[in-house]
Amino acid sequence: MATKKPRFNVTVEPHEEKFLASLAKKERKSVSALIRELALEALERREDKILSALADERLKEQESQKALSHEEIWGDLLGEDSE
Repeated sequence: MATKKPRFNVTVEPHEEKFLASLAKKERKSVSALIRELALEALERREDKILSALADERLKEQESQKALSHEEIWGDLLGEDSE
């Protein structure tokens, strides 16, 4: 059956092919399905790593900014002099 999904060719060493075939058999999946699952897991991990680094960068930026008190924020919003 033809598919509209993109296809990739992956070249592996013979020992890797044996391991993938063994794992696929154990999990009752095709080797292609197993490789797809492993690739998606790797993409998720990489995405998590990138997003974590971005979050760390944002936290550092926030830590360098002066924190305002409750009175300073609400005083400004309500047009009151907070000092």
